[in-house]
Amino acid sequence: MSFQAYLDNIETKTGKTPKELVDLAHEKGFGKDSKSGEIIDWLKKDYDLGRGHAMALVTVIKNGTKISDKHVNSGGAHSDASNELRLDGIKNR
Repeated sequence: MSFQAYLDNIETKTGKTPKELVDLAHEKGFGKDSKSGEIIDWLKKDYDLGRGHAMALVTVIKNGTKISDKHVNSGGAHSDASNELRLDGIKNR
């Protein structure tokens, strides 16, 4: 599953766009220096997200929307079309 697909599935599951969840995380004080486990626990408790989906959000919360070029059109299971992740929601594409 691509990184973007993880984010899209999170939106389908929670009803919130990835941007809304990232903004909520920042409001709660989570950011670059936060421990991943603390963010995962919050996402599990409040949104019932499993570890894989939570880790996709953790990466964005801590590092932003840019991913490594090695994942772009790699042809592998985690291949993405772009190195820039979309957080604005499925309906905005």
